[in-house]
Amino acid sequence: MLSEETITLLAAELAEADRTHSVIPRITQRYPDATIEDSYAIQGVWRDSQVAAGRRLVGRKIGLTSKAMQQATGITEPDYGVMFDDTVYESGAAIPVDHFSNVRIEVELAFVLKHPLEGPDCTLDDALAAIDYAVPALEVLNSHIELEGRTIIDTISDNAAYGAMVLGSVHKSPDEIDLRWVPGVLSRNGEIEETGVAAGVLGHPATGVAWLANKFHQHGARLEAGEIILAGSFTRPMWVSRGDEVLCDYGPMGTITCRFV
Repeated sequence: MLSEETITLLAAELAEADRTHSVIPRITQRYPDATIEDSYAIQGVWRDSQVAAGRRLVGRKIGLTSKAMQQATGITEPDYGVMFDDTVYESGAAIPVDHFSNVRIEVELAFVLKHPLEGPDCTLDDALAAIDYAVPALEVLNSHIELEGRTIIDTISDNAAYGAMVLGSVHKSPDEIDLRWVPGVLSRNGEIEETGVAAGVLGHPATGVAWLANKFHQHGARLEAGEIILAGSFTRPMWVSRGDEVLCDYGPMGTITCRFV
């Protein structure tokens, strides 16, 4: 376990990297004995510093929930991070690429909760009952720790590599559509780069919401009504650069567009 002083120091390093859009050396290279609990503690200190600075928490992201993402990162278990109000964009947005580091895009569904959700024995059915609606989303990844050789400890410490999300305009309640078969066809500058279906996320995209509620219970917390839960990508991440035009077609759930400037 890392000392409280080291955890605070690393959280400050990550906050500075976020502010300057830079990258720091791997935590696991410098502190090979760091644990997953250490990494969530680092994330928590960073999160609390952001809230103290006036940012408003609006939800949580779940990462590494599909085989596609686990294979792309070499990390084999899910993780989670926090999302603030100033990171949410609407479809059609122009997104400043300089605000992020190692910028990539993922295809996801997001869920808005109508009821609180609490572990320790939360099931998929419990999650579906707590969800108000699903909405298509693109996640902008933002990695402040060098990518080569990173582990889940590095990723969790770095707020699960969350940067921003772009939300679509089509809302569907879980009983309106079979969420497992929502498609995603991701294009960059008119060329299809990635495809997938939402069942790639743990067999059902809302399974991750139940997982998160149970994980939160371990930390003495619960998911609250009104929170947005970004459920995890069902495609591999796609690199983007300044000038790129991105479009994702979610079939019956519409399309999302954005451009990087």
